[in-house]
Amino acid sequence: MYYDSNMENKEIEIMENKEIEIIVIEDEPDILELLEYHLVKKGYSVTGFLSTDNVEQFLEEENPALMIVDRNLPGVEGSDFVAQMRNLGYDIPVMFLTARDKESDLEEGFNSGGDDYMTKPFSSKELLLRIEALLRRSGVTSNDKMKYRDLILDIKKRELSIENQSIELTNLEFRLLHTFVKNPHQALDRDYLRDEVWGDDSASFHDKTINVAMNRLKKKIDPSAEKEYFAPVWGVGYKLI
Repeated sequence: MYYDSNMENKEIEIMENKEIEIIVIEDEPDILELLEYHLVKKGYSVTGFLSTDNVEQFLEEENPALMIVDRNLPGVEGSDFVAQMRNLGYDIPVMFLTARDKESDLEEGFNSGGDDYMTKPFSSKELLLRIEALLRRSGVTSNDKMKYRDLILDIKKRELSIENQSIELTNLEFRLLHTFVKNPHQALDRDYLRDEVWGDDSASFHDKTINVAMNRLKKKIDPSAEKEYFAPVWGVGYKLI
C-alpha cells in the first residue's frame, strides 16, 4: 500500500480501477492506510509513499491523475516538494492534506503549486467529493462516463470498453449494465429491473426475460466467466459485485 524507505524501497500497491491512479504521500502509516481504504473502495488505483523518496522516479515512469500530499513529511516539507515538482515541469493536480491550518499555511500551499487544501482531521466524504471535483476540472473524469472495476461506460455514446477493448452491446444490454453500475453491490429485484430497463416495453416482459438478457450480457463482457461481475440473489434478482 505504500513505499517505505526502510523496506528496500519495495512498492506495495492495491489496484481496483486502472484508469485513475492517485498518489498519496503521508508519513503516518495509519492515516495512509485509511486514505488508501477509502480511495480503493471508491474505485481508484492508489500508490502510497511514507516520504517523498522515490516519488519523482515514480512520476517519471507512471502518469497518475492526482497527488495527495501531507506537508509534515520527513526530509522535505510537502509544499517545498510540490514546488520542486512544478519547477521540473510536472503539472499533476495536487491536494494538500495536512494539520497545518493557519491562513499563512494555506497561502504557502497554493503558492507552491497546490490545487486544493484540506486540513486534518478530515471528513472522508468531503475528501472524496473534492477529489472528484479536481479530477473533473482537470479533464480526467466527466459526467458522460462511468467506471466500475475495468468496465468503462460512455453514457453519451452508449459504448462499453473493457481494458481498452470495445464491447458491442445492444441498447437493452447497455441499459441493463448501466442500471447495475449505478447501483453496485445492491440486490436489484426483477420488478425494478423491468421498470428501469424495459420501461414501456415491459408489456412483452415475461419471467425468463431477465435471465436471458443477463446471460447474454455476461457472455459478452465476461466470455471466459473468470471475472464474475454478477451474482444471483436467491428469490430477488441479481447484484453487481
